[in-house]
Amino acid sequence: MVNTKVTLSGITLDNPVIPASGTFGYGKEFAELYDINILGSFSFKGTTKEPRFGNPTPRIAECSVGMINSVGLQNPGIDHVMEHEIPEMKKIFKKPVIANIGGFSLEEYAYCAQRISEADNVGIIEVNISCPNVHGGGIGFGTDAAQAASVTKAVRAVTKKPVYMKLTPNVTNIVEIAKACEAEGADGISLINTMMGMRIDLKRKKPVIANKMGGFSGPAIFPVALRMVYQVYEAVKLPIIGMGGVSCAEDVIEMMLAGATGVQIGAANLVDPWAARDIVLALPDVMEKYGISDLASIIGAAH
Repeated sequence: MVNTKVTLSGITLDNPVIPASGTFGYGKEFAELYDINILGSFSFKGTTKEPRFGNPTPRIAECSVGMINSVGLQNPGIDHVMEHEIPEMKKIFKKPVIANIGGFSLEEYAYCAQRISEADNVGIIEVNISCPNVHGGGIGFGTDAAQAASVTKAVRAVTKKPVYMKLTPNVTNIVEIAKACEAEGADGISLINTMMGMRIDLKRKKPVIANKMGGFSGPAIFPVALRMVYQVYEAVKLPIIGMGGVSCAEDVIEMMLAGATGVQIGAANLVDPWAARDIVLALPDVMEKYGISDLASIIGAAH
């Protein structure tokens, strides 16, 4: 028998497979298809202080080896999530969940972190710092080390829950950002968020997406994500949740060898709603194929 258990900040997961925020909703739709308790955990839809309708449509553009989305953090707001979604999640998922939060100012991040900390089924707070800073000229918090550090510090001050900073790959030096987050008390790093991309409609001769550009995800970005996980693992002493184009059990193993403890599945869930379940079921056979008896033993083993 192989051991698929891993531990993130004192929380033991049955396996490292975690559907990524924005691709799994609050779990309800997927719970109608299979028992989602087979998963290690899941990161629920990114939550902001106020409800957000999101970006104008069309929001999705297909690519040959991935997709581009510009949803715009559509969500019902933190109060609705606390009052309705959190209690509903408890009914369908008996393990700690990962709460993904976003914000457009330090005050918003702190408010969301403090509110979501009240939920006893939230094990980890995942902080999306790809949001633009409305008070800082619109630059993404995650593209500047000082701003990434400031968000980490603000969130760390208001919660005792583990704080994982979710980094954008749209930077020159991902290591610099990760180190800045570590210095201000982050408990872990999640990476990568989507890359920037676009498609143009040949008939209309206009961008496919109303917002022109969006987040590029899917198998095409896996090598970039893997490289960044590898680099960050060497630079910080924090656990890493790796993501970016993961679509099979072999990808999970590869991410863990690069340094990830947990592995999130994103775009694959939108292509195949059973993707995360099938990866969990395939893991033991893939482990045996490559002579791995204990998954935790291979974290960072490629270094």
